[in-house]
Amino acid sequence: MTNPASPPIAPAITLHTVCGLQELAEHGARGVSHVLSLLDPGTPEPDAFAAYGTHRRTTLHFHDCLGPGAGLVPPERADVAAILAFGRDLDGADGHLLVHCHYGLSRSTAALLILFAGAEPEAGAEDLVARLHALREPAWPNTRMTGFADDLLGRGGALTAAVRRLHALQLRVRPHLAGVLREHGRGPEVDAALAL
Repeated sequence: MTNPASPPIAPAITLHTVCGLQELAEHGARGVSHVLSLLDPGTPEPDAFAAYGTHRRTTLHFHDCLGPGAGLVPPERADVAAILAFGRDLDGADGHLLVHCHYGLSRSTAALLILFAGAEPEAGAEDLVARLHALREPAWPNTRMTGFADDLLGRGGALTAAVRRLHALQLRVRPHLAGVLREHGRGPEVDAALAL
């Protein structure tokens, strides 16, 4: 018997895809059942979804940044709560979840990690990050988003700590990223990764 006070159990989503806008057309015939779109404010719904079969899609609008700035709308606690609610509302067995942002590297990878963590509260953060990294090798999850998730899920900073270790690995593999990320306001993430 299910305890009525317990949260709903996540469905049997058996396929996970993370991608950017330019890759959406590649997945139209792959049986995607659920989509989480993370777009910059003012960005219209991608035309590529017209070629998808029946699917459920949720769209959130915020920039890939670490805090407020000129013309920037950062991800907020409410956005991460909405991502977790999306995860709780997934339905249907053998589903295929696609999460995308503009490049498929930061917002979308953070969101999929958050969905993993919400669905598997007993799983360790390192294991969840390793699974994410295997799915999207160049992943650079947004730590503002994972910080809110750590708080909402009571993980005590474990997700963000594991993400920082992934960031450190990415900088060892792709040292040129440090300069690019600094130019885009992600210097605090670079500094935290280099300090490990």
